[in-house]
Amino acid sequence: MRAVSSDALTSPPPSSGPSGLWRTVAEIERYVASDGWGAPLRLFALVRTADALQRDPGLEWRLPSNVVDEARADADHLTSVEQEGVPDVADLDDLLAQLAWPDGVDGAALVVEKILVPPDAEAEVRAATSADDEEGRAKALAAHPLAEDVRIAVGVLRDSRHECAVRSRSKDSDGEVRTGADLVPGLVSALQATLSD
Repeated sequence: MRAVSSDALTSPPPSSGPSGLWRTVAEIERYVASDGWGAPLRLFALVRTADALQRDPGLEWRLPSNVVDEARADADHLTSVEQEGVPDVADLDDLLAQLAWPDGVDGAALVVEKILVPPDAEAEVRAATSADDEEGRAKALAAHPLAEDVRIAVGVLRDSRHECAVRSRSKDSDGEVRTGADLVPGLVSALQATLSD
């Protein structure tokens, strides 16, 4: 497992003000973006840094000093811990259905790349391909002229707060990342379910 830390945000926070979760999702998305496109799904546990420091005082010496200072000033400060050994599965829903987090984990985040096409284009491809040819349909969608590669980062907390960040390959810069709580509601719900008791 690796903790993720990064420099100050370069894109503006939402108008309601920067929450600890929003900052963390933005940092995770930039961290994954630094590895380029074509990456597998990445999964992170989220823990409140101040609580983690209370449980393990020695953690103070393992974290960067600016992170410790931020955690002391902001009870919502989160530390993300990348989960290694995430199985490579064909269906994201199958993976999420198998996940459960221990009590010490306050939230979860994931980053996944998808190919998106407008609804009309998807309907056109569905009409032109056989329902049992999922592989052919996926290839046709990926080859569609309106297809767009996107990287989606979602973070959720046990109290149901959530944030999303979406970066498209055609506008691949930190300033062009779209953020908002409800950009990918289905993925938010599926990830939130991994925190249910």
